[in-house]
Amino acid sequence: MNNIDLSIIVPFYNEENNLEKLHLQIMNILNILGLNSEVIYVDDGSSDKSLDNLKPALKKNKSTSNKTYLIVFGRNLGQTASTAAGMDQAKGKLIAFLDADLQNDPNDLPILINKLKEGYDAVFGWRKTRSDDFLRNFFSAVANIIIRKFFNVPLHDLGCSIKVVKREYLSNFKLYSEYHRLLPALIYWNGAKIAELVVSHRKRGSGKSKYGYFRVFKLIIDLITIKFLSSYQTKPSYVFGTIGILSELFAFLVLFAVA
Repeated sequence: MNNIDLSIIVPFYNEENNLEKLHLQIMNILNILGLNSEVIYVDDGSSDKSLDNLKPALKKNKSTSNKTYLIVFGRNLGQTASTAAGMDQAKGKLIAFLDADLQNDPNDLPILINKLKEGYDAVFGWRKTRSDDFLRNFFSAVANIIIRKFFNVPLHDLGCSIKVVKREYLSNFKLYSEYHRLLPALIYWNGAKIAELVVSHRKRGSGKSKYGYFRVFKLIIDLITIKFLSSYQTKPSYVFGTIGILSELFAFLVLFAVA
């Protein structure tokens, strides 16, 4: 029988100066929560001293009710692969996600979990006041507006990493490309009752972001792909048939115009 209440998944890549601090913050908040928990760190092929700094911290902060696990990739495969590996390992009834750069505040986890108890299936963080530079904030804001308007996802901040989800709404997901950023949309389209709460967003104290400004274009392309597959995978003729009919109509109009 599964007796794990909460799993926390933390993918990381070259965060040598952040992981020890992050682990201490996570363990402190888990001790306050008093749940049977597990923390799953996934090293996405780090080339710095991330592992050297994290392993002693894991040994130092042990707990009978809070287990820690470490998954290590031999090379850098990307955050989607790291997130998927953590999800495969997770056994908790609730699954939480955190970035390793310390911009997410683990102290927000109890707030999200308490909101979940109001009858929601998933609660997502909203970085209403962000600590990133202007260009990153601008492109993120544009992407979120497009996603809300055209894909009918009622969230202000699709890219916020901190979230808590009931396990059953993460089953049967195959993550590819940049799909880890699309988890809120996938969960929502999977029928979950969702909520969004304003969370803290701290300045990055060390290291650098692993994402470029233009990743939002990949995000939108992936959303189009997922929406198409989810809506029309059993009836592709609706799409291609419509395109064919419109093409024939256009050709007829052109022929009529030149005749």
